[in-house]
Amino acid sequence: MKKIIAILLSLAMLTAFAACGSSKSNNKTGVEDGTLTVAMECAYTPYNWTQTDDANGAVPIKNSTANEYANGYDVMMAQKLCDANGWKLEVQRLDWDSLIPAVQTGDIDAIIAGQSMTAEREKEIDFAGPYLYASIVCLTKADGKFASATGISQLSGGTCTSQLGTIWYDTCLPQIKDAKIQSASENAPAMLMAVESGTVDFVCTDMPTAQAAVQAYPDLKILDFSANTSDNFKVSDEDINIGIGLRKGNTTLKDALNKVLSKMTADDFNNLMAEAIKVQPTTTAG
Repeated sequence: MKKIIAILLSLAMLTAFAACGSSKSNNKTGVEDGTLTVAMECAYTPYNWTQTDDANGAVPIKNSTANEYANGYDVMMAQKLCDANGWKLEVQRLDWDSLIPAVQTGDIDAIIAGQSMTAEREKEIDFAGPYLYASIVCLTKADGKFASATGISQLSGGTCTSQLGTIWYDTCLPQIKDAKIQSASENAPAMLMAVESGTVDFVCTDMPTAQAAVQAYPDLKILDFSANTSDNFKVSDEDINIGIGLRKGNTTLKDALNKVLSKMTADDFNNLMAEAIKVQPTTTAG
């Protein structure tokens, strides 16, 4: 009898240990611990950036070795979602290409990093949202030869680039006839530096990124072709709808996030983005 009791106690202890040691990937929603862990580049102004203090509601970067903080539209939105659900917010900094694998393995709960809700990405992850609608534009030097362009046909022959792994590079730039498309930039700051330094004639990006860029680089100009529907980039809603990436099948977390987002309008999103642009670092675009 004592031997049976000892075995049962051992099994109970192993079960308890397993439960205490379970990772986020074993949780149904990923927030049973009360903390929503989100990942972003922390280098993609105005969506997210790195700063050295907690000014303007910045949040500590968990995996930073230099006591750095994250801020930007993504952080502000993440905080709103956490406040509405009674969660704590935790931010991790990851490279763009590491975001989807991290949420797939359960290392993080969500990607809030300015990602468009493309069908290709939805093969790998689920999305909550949209949490922003971002139209496609170009950036060029205000005194450059393409500064007066009113449609993408007038960008023909120009050298250009955009960020690696984005619809700007993969879908939009190829629509420009005879465009001399250069290698993709590793991240948004590198993309902006390419046009600022004159390495390329123009870059393709979204309106929020462009608005933040012209604040950091006043010599740049936004080329917005939205009024010229016959000579603009052809994109679908999935290309301009920005969503929150989640692990496949995490419907509980998806529903919790969508419950909050469904009560917000496009104006609410734009006003929050304007707030982010207002407090972005002025010394860098990333």
